[in-house]
Amino acid sequence: MRGIYFDACCLNRPFDDQSQPRIRLEAEAVLLILSQLTDEEYEWIGSEMLDFEVDHNPDPERRQRVRLVMTGIRRTVAMTPAVIERGEILEALGFKSYDALHIACAEEAAAEVLLTTDDRMLRLARRAPDALRVRVANPVEWIRESE
Repeated sequence: MRGIYFDACCLNRPFDDQSQPRIRLEAEAVLLILSQLTDEEYEWIGSEMLDFEVDHNPDPERRQRVRLVMTGIRRTVAMTPAVIERGEILEALGFKSYDALHIACAEEAAAEVLLTTDDRMLRLARRAPDALRVRVANPVEWIRESE
């Protein structure tokens, strides 16, 4: 079974302002991937880090919507000392602390891919592919390559 990890910005994308074509396309890609997670081929992996970030969203309506979507998560990665240590190593490479912890959680779960719409995170991941043990991709890009 192939593991897929979404970061918080990716899960929020369907609830962003859809007037921009890029945002609308990414939202549709996220929704398409989520609909495929009912297949036995894919496993949706979450984490305590993801729970923490979503729970701290200041918009209560958005927080509730994302939480509802997250009921499909099949496995949750704990924030163990090893995950936190790995996150610190990734942060030293330039990743923001939350991003580094999301990557560390996806690696801990041996996910096939971590999906994000965060351009900064994607740029850093492309610059340091040998330093990561999980592929980091935009959902639109991942769908195109998975066809």
